[in-house]
Amino acid sequence: MSGSRLALRQAPDPNADGTVLSVSREQAGWKYVSFRVWRLRSGQSVADATRDEEVGLLVLSGRVTVESPTGRWERIGERESVFDGKPYVVYLPPGTGFALTAVTGCEVARCGARAERGAEARLIVPEEIGEEVRGEGHAQRHIRHVLEADRPAEHIFLVEVITPGGNWSSYPPHKHDTDDPPRETYLEETYYHRVRPSQGFAFQRVYTSDRALDESVLVEDGTLVLVPRGYHTVAAAAGYDLYYLNVMAGPVREWCFVDDPDHVWIKESWKPYGGR
Repeated sequence: MSGSRLALRQAPDPNADGTVLSVSREQAGWKYVSFRVWRLRSGQSVADATRDEEVGLLVLSGRVTVESPTGRWERIGERESVFDGKPYVVYLPPGTGFALTAVTGCEVARCGARAERGAEARLIVPEEIGEEVRGEGHAQRHIRHVLEADRPAEHIFLVEVITPGGNWSSYPPHKHDTDDPPRETYLEETYYHRVRPSQGFAFQRVYTSDRALDESVLVEDGTLVLVPRGYHTVAAAAGYDLYYLNVMAGPVREWCFVDDPDHVWIKESWKPYGGR
């Protein structure tokens, strides 16, 4: 962990199985979400299993072949970086073994959420992923709806967001830490950040109304931020575009959030408005 208890820094070099970043549910101290990133050399393979999770294998860059008893998906991926279009994702249910083999040098995110049944294994291709622009002015950002409530899964959500340099994202600050649908749903969340150019930075704040939790995290290329509870927002430094991959999961697969009442006025002129 870094100086913040909410942030984990990606290693500069992969370990023997290609891992550069990993956090389990136990390490995070919560019930649903886990996250890992593999960076593989061309021809390198790694074997794993979903165990008691449903898993989205999201290709961050490069090309990879995924094999499992539920299917084989060859040479998937076409991005040079996370800023170059929409991803390919293989969704796998609990209890599924799988292997990744790098066709080129590649990076793959293993996005996990505790589940009992999951859904049918499948490939999600870029053409299936909806996009939209949210916010206005310096709060405008680009959303990629990778795996949300309109697609089969048990608990997991996957969303990619591109925030232009100098802009705010997940703004106004909002929270989803209370199980009170339809007003609000409890969802654990991770933010996996990448920055372009890579020497850039951003800031993320996570805080509760009573300030029992109030942390501002320095975000650099490859930083993972945990959001266990509270309001949260992100600001990209001028000149540096920010990508983040959100993994969310909770007992109910609905995304219902509450804006910070001190800042909700900001969105009143935005048409239409969504969160994130």
